[in-house]
Amino acid sequence: MRQFLRILLEGAAQAWQQLIANKLRSFLSLLGVTIGIFCIIGVKSAVDSLESNIRNSMSKLGNDVIYVEKFSWNEDPGQNWWKWVRRPNFSYTEFEALQERLKSADKVGYWQFLGSKTLKWKSSSVENAIFLGITEDCGDLFSLEYESGRFFSPVEYQTGSDVCIIGAVLAEGLFGEGIDPVDKTISVGGRKLRILGVLKKSGNDILKPFNFDNGVLVGYNLARRGFSVRAKGQWERTSLLVKAAPGVDIENMKDEIIGVMRSERQLKPKEENNFSLNTLSILSGLFDSVFSTINVAGFIIGIFALVVGMFSVANIMFVSVKERTNIIGIKMALGAKRWFILLEILIEAVVLCFVGGLFGLLLIWLVTYGISKAIDFEIFLSLNNVLVGVLTSIIVGVLSGLIPAIQASGMDPVEAIRK
Repeated sequence: MRQFLRILLEGAAQAWQQLIANKLRSFLSLLGVTIGIFCIIGVKSAVDSLESNIRNSMSKLGNDVIYVEKFSWNEDPGQNWWKWVRRPNFSYTEFEALQERLKSADKVGYWQFLGSKTLKWKSSSVENAIFLGITEDCGDLFSLEYESGRFFSPVEYQTGSDVCIIGAVLAEGLFGEGIDPVDKTISVGGRKLRILGVLKKSGNDILKPFNFDNGVLVGYNLARRGFSVRAKGQWERTSLLVKAAPGVDIENMKDEIIGVMRSERQLKPKEENNFSLNTLSILSGLFDSVFSTINVAGFIIGIFALVVGMFSVANIMFVSVKERTNIIGIKMALGAKRWFILLEILIEAVVLCFVGGLFGLLLIWLVTYGISKAIDFEIFLSLNNVLVGVLTSIIVGVLSGLIPAIQASGMDPVEAIRK
């Protein structure tokens, strides 16, 4: 063990001497390793950060919710476009049927797009505010988070009270800073609505099935009374959401939903479903393939850079062995074993590549830190990626130093001393 440590220290010292004595040559040689590590770990860090953001967004929405839509999430909307468009909208009566007949559901929600409208408060106004009419359970199904205020009370929802919930961007546009929008009354096409709550900004989540920053939520009973909404859900976009009860298998609940929907739409046994059941696991599978492809692309680019770096480091090691040929011969003449010389040269090559890898990791950290500050999106360098970068540097060092080390350890001591 003591002998191994001595070899390690001598190899590291010789590597450091090479770096100091030939700064420009060492810099150019290690640049390939630095760029290779930067490409591989940089892409991996970016993908990991993106994947983490999307997974966190999915966890907020829940993996036990089924989104009943006209379109299927795992198909390209451009294909069979007319097939999807011709499908009927979802109706409030279908929502009532699901709510009444589903045994495996914990919550059932329904929402309908009410169009874009102009909001007014005193002298302020905001155009193109998106209005949605929602049912009671949508508050939980949408995972709404409030900057201030609350959701509709059961009485307010049932009676269709003139109340609403608005998004953070709308609140800023109407009221600015320093004014609490809660309990303020806004005007929408001559109708007065009292604000119950202000939603938090959607933030920098990549996956946002429901972005209410520019939205206004009203109870569905108010939508029917005050916005001329029909129970059949004609013309405008509508959707259904179903959350599974605790312990219920989501596939079993899908079968139950299909049975109720086909019954409501009076579909014949041989007719295909004119609706789609979507879950976040579909998106998760699509993202998995995208992430793996990007990782492979970054790995291939990085490998080319590492190969260039490996040959550069090998060149340094060949030069180093040639310059120290007589010293190697003296060591062997004094009793140094061939494996001692082999290990010494390998450690020197590993240390050189390790330094190049550290510079690559430092460069990644600086770039990720700068990007995170510039675009308000966290890109992080994880410990796992640091370890991958270090291990890759060590492997490159072993491969680049192997042939020079074999050459050095195979020298004849007498011939080496003469040179």
